[in-house]
Amino acid sequence: MAQANADVLVVGAGLAGLVTTLELLRAGRRVTLLDRKGHPQLGGLAHYAFGGMALVGTPEQRLSGVRDTPELALADWLSFANFGPDDVWPRQWAEHYVSRSVPEVHEWLKALGLRFMPAVQWVERGWLKPGNSVPRYHVLWGSSRHMSQTVVQAVQQAGHASGRLTILTAHRVDRLIQQGAGRVIGVAGVDEAQGRPFELHAPHTVVATGGITGSLDRVREHWPTEWGSAPEHLLNGSHPTADGRMHDEVSEAGGRVTHLDQMWHYVAGVRHPQPLFEGHGLSLVPPKSALWLDPDGRRIGPEPFITGFDTRVMVERVSQAGWPYTWQVLNRRIANKELAASGADHNPAIRDRKRLAFVKQLLCGQPALVDDLLQHCPDFVHADDLPTLVQRMNQVAGNQRLHAETVAQAIEPYDEQIRRGHRFHNDDQLRRIEQMRRWTGDRVRTCKDQPVIDPQAGPLIAIRCQILTRKSMGGIQTDLQSRVLSYGGDPITGLYAAGEASGFGGGGSNGEGSLEGTFLSGCILTGRAAARSIHALL
Repeated sequence: MAQANADVLVVGAGLAGLVTTLELLRAGRRVTLLDRKGHPQLGGLAHYAFGGMALVGTPEQRLSGVRDTPELALADWLSFANFGPDDVWPRQWAEHYVSRSVPEVHEWLKALGLRFMPAVQWVERGWLKPGNSVPRYHVLWGSSRHMSQTVVQAVQQAGHASGRLTILTAHRVDRLIQQGAGRVIGVAGVDEAQGRPFELHAPHTVVATGGITGSLDRVREHWPTEWGSAPEHLLNGSHPTADGRMHDEVSEAGGRVTHLDQMWHYVAGVRHPQPLFEGHGLSLVPPKSALWLDPDGRRIGPEPFITGFDTRVMVERVSQAGWPYTWQVLNRRIANKELAASGADHNPAIRDRKRLAFVKQLLCGQPALVDDLLQHCPDFVHADDLPTLVQRMNQVAGNQRLHAETVAQAIEPYDEQIRRGHRFHNDDQLRRIEQMRRWTGDRVRTCKDQPVIDPQAGPLIAIRCQILTRKSMGGIQTDLQSRVLSYGGDPITGLYAAGEASGFGGGGSNGEGSLEGTFLSGCILTGRAAARSIHALL
């Protein structure tokens, strides 16, 4: 047993844990920060993320002529969330988010010297129900990696200057230590670097260990019933350490864990070209002008798949159909202009803050990314003609489900409408592309009336896509002070949760579906709330 020389134990050094730690250090508190990973890089998944945040009423929106209000944002949020009558705390966190995202997130990051790109993106517009009524997706200049590195540096500087910070990496927390019922006084686990157990005591403990989506078994266990059976094959877009270990411990300590069946996944996952662990997947930003086909080569419909409207509906449809994978078929011109991949590693111009390179990317697309994926990602194939492309698609799938005639029947009517002329377009995908091109942020990244089979735009490309796990939207229930609540609704003394572990606040602040970009900012909101709450008690 060891008494930590700290007022607070923060478990997890991802963005939520780092923000909590920084705010506590600034308030003059002593903190011990524990992380399960053994490498020196702190920041968790924020180190790899792209860096988009849904923010409401920002200067960047006003600069783009966007009039946004918390009232409008809340109406959009509630449309996607579909809260039930018992979702009191999730709804309160949603209201807190839309009303406080500028001072709590935007201005806080700006004070750290971080900036957002001036062009606000418009995502999750809604498919069968309203989504974002206006553009709200703000991209950090430098990506999430620059943000995480900046926060890490601020934490280290504050800790070094004060001597109030201890960082323990390779420390896996397995247990919460309780003193009687309803009070947590520390944690216990294993120092994996030394191979020996440890135990630390402190008056306050913050759980910031992420969600459950790094464990594919747990994802399948909690798969939403309305989505049908869980897929046999999933790609991991999280990390194996996001396994829900601390959710179980909080539950054992009397804390309420809710809505673990609310998850945020993507249908356009491919095997990572440089995997860090088994089953590691990469999330693509799918080209809008590509055609999406089922495993037998038929175009998905009657409403065609097109990104940017409702990610959850797309995952639900693939899961309900029982498809082990889907296909996107396109050509090199479309790929160069429209294909993107999520994360800092695949967006170097933004990550490295190279303005000229970014301007060139806007004008020319990302042909280097396309080259890299064609060469190194096993789910990408290309060919000069359709029969050869289909043959290679079957080789990737390991079967003979596809026939060139079927794939041609899916492509030809779409291409024919384009060649017929813009006035005669009567395809929902073409209509939606035209709608998206009205917003500047989409127009510069979207082809205009581009057929798939076009000798001048080749070669043809096919991408095999699988469902990729990403975020847990349910989790440990908390109040607006990030205090963990019991099943009776009372705070558990000394125990807090922040970030994805808390379902980004309240055990499920997004409800069934996210407006996208609510995760990184949710980590900041909940982390700052936890720090304020603890500071007020010390």
